Amino acid sequence: MKTPSPSAKPLKRPTQERAKVTVQAIFDSYVRIWQRDGWSRLTTRAVALEAGVAIGTLYDYFPSKHALHSGYVRYCVEQMLETIDAQAVAPMALAWPERIRQLVRTLAGVEPQLPWFHPDMLELETLVAEPKHQRRVYEDLLGAWHRVIDAATDLPLRPSAATLEALHLSVWGGRRYAMLVQLEADRMTEWAECMEQLCLRTLESNQGRSSN
Repeated sequence: MKTPSPSAKPLKRPTQERAKVTVQAIFDSYVRIWQRDGWSRLTTRAVALEAGVAIGTLYDYFPSKHALHSGYVRYCVEQMLETIDAQAVAPMALAWPERIRQLVRTLAGVEPQLPWFHPDMLELETLVAEPKHQRRVYEDLLGAWHRVIDAATDLPLRPSAATLEALHLSVWGGRRYAMLVQLEADRMTEWAECMEQLCLRTLESNQGRSSN
């Protein structure tokens, strides 16, 4: 596997509120230009111009368009994790089936508030991410399953780690393959609904076995 060049790595994260607003404007412009012109015509200069920031300011965070893409993908993952924590972990009175539904819908990418992600972005993975980075994302998302189950105090029996990993692979792996073949939005929604039912039935059957 090709090792990403140093210029494909973001330089720093924004810490102050003003810097966060600037980086968000850069990401928003990145998405608009990709949607309008495609990856091949996207340049850091065009992003800076559309975002209304100096090119030097953009380079403070992203030294190349590959680094910008890497930063945007990281942002997408962080937004998924924040959504899961806010909607499937934090609510105190949520029944466990609803926690699972929210978790699956978020990981499946059918929640409308999630950042935009184009299927062609998968083709850029080897240019911006090493296997250790992909493994870290995998473990972070798998950890979200465990946090949701920890919050589901009305679930009588905790599923095994192997069961949670199998469900995670089914949802996350299914989403990635659906993106690879560019499955239509309505079919993605139908698939996500089926995955909700599959996960719920698996966890329900786990409870049934515990009572035998």
